[in-house]
Amino acid sequence: MNGTFLPCDVTLLLKDVTGCLSPIPAHEREPLIQSGTHYSEMLPLEYAPSPEYMRAFELALDNFAGMTAGAVAKVSEKIYRRRGGDVVLVSLARSGTPIGVLVKRRLKRKYGVDAPHYSVSIIRGRGIDKNAVRFILDRHPPKSLQFVDGWTGKGAILRELKSALTEFPDVCQEIAVLADPPRLTGIYGTREDFLIASACLNSTVCGLMSRTVLRAGLIGEGDFHGCVFYNELKDEDKTYTFIDRVEGCFESENHETKTPPAAEFGGIEEVYKIAAEFNVSDINLIKPGVGETTRVLLRRVPDAILFKPGCDKRYISHLLTLAREKNAPAIEYPLVNYNACGIIKTVAANA
Repeated sequence: MNGTFLPCDVTLLLKDVTGCLSPIPAHEREPLIQSGTHYSEMLPLEYAPSPEYMRAFELALDNFAGMTAGAVAKVSEKIYRRRGGDVVLVSLARSGTPIGVLVKRRLKRKYGVDAPHYSVSIIRGRGIDKNAVRFILDRHPPKSLQFVDGWTGKGAILRELKSALTEFPDVCQEIAVLADPPRLTGIYGTREDFLIASACLNSTVCGLMSRTVLRAGLIGEGDFHGCVFYNELKDEDKTYTFIDRVEGCFESENHETKTPPAAEFGGIEEVYKIAAEFNVSDINLIKPGVGETTRVLLRRVPDAILFKPGCDKRYISHLLTLAREKNAPAIEYPLVNYNACGIIKTVAANA
């Protein structure tokens, strides 16, 4: 299945499970997750974005399409230097998929490399889709694979990837991302925790594809991980609005990002500090970074969002819009590695 992505841009190695499970509203889903049901066994209910929030998305594109293009250019250059012309891009569904499309287009435009691009599922606590990885390795040498995602938060997916790839020792475990504020990878566009506009939306900027699904009864031993296509949101689809706007900025060389000074402690240490100060017992309920904070507000039940004093308000304007819509307090907090952090409400005890 390809959703609304063009087949020339990406091959999604996913099983179509549209109509096989019903989406669940966040207020029903959150207690299930915190009581032990794995998030990959359910789908969040996705809504058409509000007019106010769509204005925030458009403003994010206006402000940061160029900066995003600059990060794509830098990460593409690093990928080309490491992998050369035989690179095979493997983006992590779903948020990594439009980023992988942009990297593919940049490699072709700048270096004349028409890199194959696949998108595969990786699920925290469940690992990468090994059937999808084997599918790719049946067609390409292992040293050519380069994994791609949008950003790093506290590094959970990176750790998941490294653990899963022990079964494939010749495949590089390093992930390429546009933004790496906690300094966890060597293949990055910037260390700055800036707003990538695709983080502002769910399926409507990712080919109308759902989060990936791994649920007994739906996904068999030989299947790819599953995915649902939200055809009912087709009038809201902004996938190529985002991709084309960023690609249109490739030719400009004036989109430098700042390099923040190295923090005195790392991202995971900062997460534990926040958890202690806000009395959060499970660090999985702490989601650092602008992108991850956006996800908290879009998909989960937020308790609060934190934002760094003095940070560029353009990075967090969409967060403030969403927080108002979700009645979540927005609190200034002396963040070090990040410009924003989301805290998920603890609800399992009240379920």
